[in-house]
Amino acid sequence: MPRRIIDTHIHVWNFDKADYPWLKGNTTILNRTYHIEELNGDTKKTGITDGILVQAANNKEDTNLMLEVAAKKEWIKGIVGWLPLMNPAETEKALKVEYVRNKYFKGIRHLIHDEADPRWLLQDTVIQSLEIVAKHDLTYDVVGMLPEHIVTSLKVAECIPSLKMVFDHLNQPPIASGEKFGQWGELMKEASRHKNFYAKISGLGTTAKKTNWGPDDIKPYIEFVIDHFGTDRCFCGGDWPVSLLAGDYSRTWNSYFEVIDSLLTEEQREKVYYTNAASFYRL
Repeated sequence: MPRRIIDTHIHVWNFDKADYPWLKGNTTILNRTYHIEELNGDTKKTGITDGILVQAANNKEDTNLMLEVAAKKEWIKGIVGWLPLMNPAETEKALKVEYVRNKYFKGIRHLIHDEADPRWLLQDTVIQSLEIVAKHDLTYDVVGMLPEHIVTSLKVAECIPSLKMVFDHLNQPPIASGEKFGQWGELMKEASRHKNFYAKISGLGTTAKKTNWGPDDIKPYIEFVIDHFGTDRCFCGGDWPVSLLAGDYSRTWNSYFEVIDSLLTEEQREKVYYTNAASFYRL
């Protein structure tokens, strides 16, 4: 039986259906609408069997676009959407009225790396909303870029021990500098001791910040998180189309395959490529 591989980090965006402030004035290839159909050939080539869509804007229009796409594409198994976390009453209402009954709505994310304060998640109203998220057995994707984002996440975990969280893109390990492993490593070690923290192996090509990146550049950081979080709390994501800034979809996934296949047994690979994500996102 062919192995199942889930890409837990795919974006779609449509300028006709939602607003994407972070793309205003962007001069890269990202500044256009991206449709899920553009991935059809690449997923076949790489053997990806399932996918999760992840929010790309802090608005409900982006979430509704993802739900619309998921309902039309059998291989998309869920979405990580957005909620107005600054307003607990609106968060509860949106979940009860719109999202909890939707089989594709699996988790929440907010673009915290675009907020001026790395402690954004620790506001009282946001903590109250995240308690509601945890109560509904939904997950939270942490899209951090700074060590302070890990520190903040650790404090969130103290406030809400039942909330399952995953570090998108491993919270930007120091691949570009080659540091092994510095402040990032110490904080990720601390996070790994909390059973509800997971590590998403994704976005590492763009984190490397060089055009000729490859498996050797990312292997130490993947090995580090697998060593600390274990083979039950790591899974993978392609980060398309953002990953296109660092090469095509196949290059990203083949680099992950080369590293992970060299480190793990067949049984462990099955967990990292599929089972862990299926459990985390309740697929």
